Amino acid sequence: MIEPVVLQEFQHGSEVRAIDQKTAAALAKTELVKVTPVSGGRWRLQTAGKVGSVRIGGLDVHVKPKMGISRLLFLLGYAKNPNFLPEDSPGTAEDDLWPALAESLVRYCERALARGPIRGYASVEATLPLIRGRILVADQIAARPGQSFPLEVRHDDYTADIPENRLLRTALRIMSEVPRLPDGIPGRIARLDAHLREAHCLTGTTSRAAWSLTRLNAHYGDALQIAEIVLRHQSAETGPGGLKVASFVIPVHRVFEDFVAMALREAFARFRVRVDDQVSGYLDEQRTVRIRPDVVALLDGVPNTVVDAKYKFQDKAGTNGDVFQVVSYCTALGTTTGCLVYAHGVKEAAWRSIRNSPIRVLQYPLDLTAPPASILRSLEELTERLLARLLQTVWLWLGA
Repeated sequence: MIEPVVLQEFQHGSEVRAIDQKTAAALAKTELVKVTPVSGGRWRLQTAGKVGSVRIGGLDVHVKPKMGISRLLFLLGYAKNPNFLPEDSPGTAEDDLWPALAESLVRYCERALARGPIRGYASVEATLPLIRGRILVADQIAARPGQSFPLEVRHDDYTADIPENRLLRTALRIMSEVPRLPDGIPGRIARLDAHLREAHCLTGTTSRAAWSLTRLNAHYGDALQIAEIVLRHQSAETGPGGLKVASFVIPVHRVFEDFVAMALREAFARFRVRVDDQVSGYLDEQRTVRIRPDVVALLDGVPNTVVDAKYKFQDKAGTNGDVFQVVSYCTALGTTTGCLVYAHGVKEAAWRSIRNSPIRVLQYPLDLTAPPASILRSLEELTERLLARLLQTVWLWLGA
């Protein structure tokens, strides 16, 4: 067994390991770490702005998130669905991503399936010796021209083979393939899989199951959220030379941007202010320099406040480049309020007044090691600060 490679997010150093070329190629393909040759069959492994775990053959590589695993899973869940409540984020003390994720998935699935799998009506196409539902005339002619039976039909069936159960079963099957599962987890996964035996697993062409939260599936909500995280970021496949590759790789900066956008959308909505994370435009009149801020708050459909989320440690220039960027966004969109939300490097909230310009930029820190409820409260406080700036701007305009 090769000793695991363990790196910390934002780590400046690297690990040098003797691994074969096929393993190095498979590891590079996962994009968890940068893989560069050194000499004598050795390779340098460095962090690449992502976190997660990869196992290739007997090699384990981990890049641990600075915020901790349970907080990372909370951000992943909330960024896609704000109904993923803070108290429902996995509270595990596991120091390894796969055991933590497996325990969370199994625990939520057990809770969801305590009363058995939910059932619903699903459209089924089948070949039957009798008429049931609707005859598929075109399919019948193509399959059996001139024959009356058997028939190609489509009918509704009351079944457990519905999107919610397919999603759960697929995630459990994927999780069963990963290494280092805690004792008891494989058996619990097998029991859950047996409960869901009527549901088909999703394939590569149907890797997403369309579902929405309703009164009937509300008790499935947390399990579905964790299952979607597994399907989005985890894979188990065969790499070069028949190597078994299991990976869970997360671009944390994108997760942070999505989380901030979702949390601000929820916070601003309480004040009936609409937030858009799809606003784009150009900085120059020639329309060659494109801009795409993370979040824009709109007042009566007009951009009012620009927010950009920054998940990084600062370089020697500090936050100067970030301020230039958000000032450019404000200028192009005709707003006077900008905000930079930092996960690292900024200790206190502070306004910056831009010389010869009405633009002001708020630099705002967000402590991702705090409990989820505190993180959300910090973003609510940020919303209140930005709204106070908005009111101040309106009063000055009315006074003029």
